[in-house]
Amino acid sequence: MRGGTVAVVGGSIAGCALATAAARAGAGDVVVLERTRGRLADRGVGLCINDERAGELGASGALPGGIAAHRLERRRWVVRDPAQAGGRVIWEQPFPFHSYHWGLLWRGLREAVPDRVVYRQGETVTGVTRAGDGVGAAGAEVRLAGGGAESYDLVVGADGYRSVVREAVCPESRPHYAGYVCWRGNFDAARLAEIGGAADSAPDAVTTVCFPGGTCVIYRIPGPDGPRVNWVLYAPPPRDGQLRFDDPTSFPPGALTPGLAGQLDALLDREFPPYWGRALALTDPADTFVQPIYDLETARTTAGRLLLVGDAASVVRPHNTSGAAKALQDATAVAGIWRRCDSFEELLRAYQDARGAAGRELVALARRLGSAQVERTPAWAAMHPHDMHTWWQGQLGGAPGIGGQAMTPPRTS
Repeated sequence: MRGGTVAVVGGSIAGCALATAAARAGAGDVVVLERTRGRLADRGVGLCINDERAGELGASGALPGGIAAHRLERRRWVVRDPAQAGGRVIWEQPFPFHSYHWGLLWRGLREAVPDRVVYRQGETVTGVTRAGDGVGAAGAEVRLAGGGAESYDLVVGADGYRSVVREAVCPESRPHYAGYVCWRGNFDAARLAEIGGAADSAPDAVTTVCFPGGTCVIYRIPGPDGPRVNWVLYAPPPRDGQLRFDDPTSFPPGALTPGLAGQLDALLDREFPPYWGRALALTDPADTFVQPIYDLETARTTAGRLLLVGDAASVVRPHNTSGAAKALQDATAVAGIWRRCDSFEELLRAYQDARGAAGRELVALARRLGSAQVERTPAWAAMHPHDMHTWWQGQLGGAPGIGGQAMTPPRTS
């Protein structure tokens, strides 16, 4: 299929990937509408992409080469032990991933967007109207905060968990609170020298600190000014009522209150091996934040001339380490179908067939992971490698692993 006008609502990872995919596949005019006026590269911290998924996405062109990444090979699960400052290792498993800095990954994807794509920042989309609701027989319309409206042949929602496009596709879908929170932070890896680096002598390893009612995942990422240590800590919600749980609201970096910071310090002191407690304490308050964990699944990813990708289509708890890969896979699917189909209707049907179930499967897996690693943690100190392996396989529930699954070739009629 050649030609047609496409509006991509949202210009972060999913939006850049989708705009590039559509333009390269043959779309006529592609416009990205991004509400943020500043540098998106300043948002986010670390993420990982499975090596097999990265290979597939690199071959498809969805993941450009040359983006800084840090190689990870294994994951160590540790518990607090009075005899070992870095904790006692209860299990080690392969972890074939590369880690990324969100900003550097976004920058690479943004630079790969073809010049003919119009990338408009400071454009807030307040609503979307699909065909049959006053737009005519085909196409869709986006309404802008400034009061204007624009019509396109296809509107793609790449606008994350608060997606206004999803409101038009699946208005019944709402975020589901998981019952726990995620503390996040990152710091300059060179600062580990301040506390001694014996416990962190393996930069290719992910360390998961295990404690009653939670886990904390710690790993290296590349940074704009050198390697950094990224950490993600899952735990019961703070008890002082400062966080709201009616929607996925967070205390962003730099906005952590003294009360919340004190609760984090107490958790590290009480539950963590001393080395890792001191390591996380190296994080500057400006680089620390906390957010409730939510997920969301949709019954469909298309409606009329509307299509959802990335977190707009499904919000998966971070345990599965699949968010970026899934967004790039969605864009890859659109490009592959576009080249084979003859109409937008065929494109939308084939995309729903190819990607409709993918998000729901990832949500289900991440819920099992969250249940086992936060909500119903085992007696960690009593676990042995065989016990851990059996426990892990139970979480997977037949899935080959975390990080997302290989794509199946899309079908077109």
